[in-house]
Amino acid sequence: MKKLIVLIAVVCLFNCKNETETSGKLKVVTTTTMITDLVKNIGGDLIEVDGLMGSGVDPHLYKASEGDVTKLVNANIIFYNGLHLEGKLVEVFEKMGNTNKTQVALGEGLDKSQLIGSDYFASNYDPHVWFNIEFFKQFTKEVTKVLSKKDPKNAINFIENEKAYLAKLTALETEVSNIINTLPKEKRILVTAHDAFNYFGKNYDFNVVGLQGLSTATEAGVKDVQKLSNFIIENKIKAIFVESSVPKRTIEALVAAVKAKDHNVEIGGTLYSDALGNAGTIEGTYIGMFKYNVNTIVNALK
Repeated sequence: MKKLIVLIAVVCLFNCKNETETSGKLKVVTTTTMITDLVKNIGGDLIEVDGLMGSGVDPHLYKASEGDVTKLVNANIIFYNGLHLEGKLVEVFEKMGNTNKTQVALGEGLDKSQLIGSDYFASNYDPHVWFNIEFFKQFTKEVTKVLSKKDPKNAINFIENEKAYLAKLTALETEVSNIINTLPKEKRILVTAHDAFNYFGKNYDFNVVGLQGLSTATEAGVKDVQKLSNFIIENKIKAIFVESSVPKRTIEALVAAVKAKDHNVEIGGTLYSDALGNAGTIEGTYIGMFKYNVNTIVNALK
């Protein structure tokens, strides 16, 4: 980490420019795939977006490379989730604060009274806020505001893109609710690799249980597996889920533990939690990911 911090200072010395000296499109760097997709929807071809994390990347464990630091230093704007989601990037962002660069931690702007608290996470809040579509709408508005301020000549276009995207998010809310309403409430128990779906559960009346807790930095132990296997049997849960950004082994161990107690439980599919799917696929967009997850969950639990 010290090497990266020194690199920040060196790169800034040679490459950092005042915004009045730059020309052309805004250079925007994003962290998670969800934020990258959002910023691309608002900025379109009017900005250059460089996302640090790709499909299947776990933001809890992500460490900045020297190439990432160069991208961050050369950016006009940095958008990230905050709430300590990108835990291993916190020190880098703090050092970047000395460069007078626009950094926006989108999750930090949310009303804390509406967030799910956690005594076991560094920010004291569950950072997986994108699973509340209303929160993602607030992200959309903030991204539009920041882009418009930094590039006022294109503000009208950003605002138009915002309106179009907000309409899609509203339609997503309706579609998701209609699908979930086909699943009886007594079957709405969602067991996944880690606690990424608490906001989803709160909005749609699911009992959400994660094997690893809020952060994947802490692995589940034998006692965790045994405790959750008993919960699955007691509640006659028919399917549990792996996550694209979390290794399968813990959920596979859970399935084995349940079956060893003569109860059958299946892996209902792979959910996208901390990262979107591959670029160019339906799951590679925030809206497509949300629909895919909901359909996978409902179909497996019916």
